[in-house]
Amino acid sequence: MTDSQVAYEQLKQKLRLRLAALLENGAREGEATDLDREAISTQLRLLLSASREPRQPVLSAQEQARLVEELADEIIGAGPLEPLLADPEVTEIMVNGPGQVYVERGGRLERTGVAFRDANHLMSVIERLLDTAGASVTESEPCLDATLPDGARINVIIPPLVLNGPTMTIRKKLRRWTMDDFIAYGTLTPQVAELLAACVKAKVNLVISGGTSTGKTTLVSILSSFILQEERIITIENVAELDLPNREHWIRLVARAPNIEGRGEMPLRALVRNAMRMRPDRIILGEARGGEALDVVQAMHTGHQGVITVMHADSPQAALERLETLMLMSGLDLPPQACRMQIASAIELIVHLSRFPDGSRKVTQVSQVAGVEAQGFVVEELFRFEPKGLTSEGQVLGSLVATGTPPRFMKKFDTAGLRLPPELFHH
Repeated sequence: MTDSQVAYEQLKQKLRLRLAALLENGAREGEATDLDREAISTQLRLLLSASREPRQPVLSAQEQARLVEELADEIIGAGPLEPLLADPEVTEIMVNGPGQVYVERGGRLERTGVAFRDANHLMSVIERLLDTAGASVTESEPCLDATLPDGARINVIIPPLVLNGPTMTIRKKLRRWTMDDFIAYGTLTPQVAELLAACVKAKVNLVISGGTSTGKTTLVSILSSFILQEERIITIENVAELDLPNREHWIRLVARAPNIEGRGEMPLRALVRNAMRMRPDRIILGEARGGEALDVVQAMHTGHQGVITVMHADSPQAALERLETLMLMSGLDLPPQACRMQIASAIELIVHLSRFPDGSRKVTQVSQVAGVEAQGFVVEELFRFEPKGLTSEGQVLGSLVATGTPPRFMKKFDTAGLRLPPELFHH
């Protein structure tokens, strides 16, 4: 760090301390101290203009504005992360301790020049962000998931569970996507979009599967736009992520972890069971992770149609196998074959998304469950992504094509008064 940078940081620290003293004196005298960003910035500009420290660096108007902005970020914002949070190209921020910050930009990971002064500086930003979410992290509860007021998802883990220092991951809430956006970006084709819209309208039971950050939650939000406005939707999540645009009759249930005394837990399974008593027209399970998988599958057998659930898996077949494993973990003594039979008769369509090295996210398989046999589930592809190499810039080429197999649930389309062109499924 150069002498001018050291002097700049020293001036910033002195202004921070003076503002803290000013606010503390105001609080003693009964003045309001809950200031917004503009009020904080005004106070900082006044303090800066009145500052006459020996050997104080001479700052240009632009440098003064930057100093005030940085201090305001640190006092009421996310500190050095503020520019990253404001950057629309950044979708995820990964803080690997105070000295290392990565972002996902355009689907690719890159290291930034952003850093915190030390672990205490990073913890102060973490605590400020968690405070806005009504959450906190301590050595006795050193990791948590939460949702920030703007809809971003935050995960924090601190020592002693992590050796890098406090670690934080923020998945920003992106703009609201539409099916047209997904088509324009090549995530799926108009033919698949037409099929999925019809499936939602006809109350086909769907599983949306894929790996981390493949667009599963975004696709669920898009599909929800095809649900009739008068229908009562109940969503069930571990952390609030789903965004159902322009939806009024929507009940959001969110699981709760036990408190420090081990009390107050409300697991997903209890919420799924409670949702059954709330007269839902649609149930959307953010992600099946445990015994709630059994309750959701059984709900489909008892007349709840149009259920959508998300599964972390690397293929449609793996999604069904994971669902079976979760059902076996439910605590009921069910034989594997019985679980498979229930799943095969309940789940009708699996939409699988993948993420490619160029950062793009695509629907790579649209499959239906055709039954079970001794070896496991019988899965039939309706559409598959066929790769055709890379461009000179490294972008994936390929297309999502029909296999020639028609859906087994065509009667549902007829019942709903929907007519899909037969050529939609022609190879």
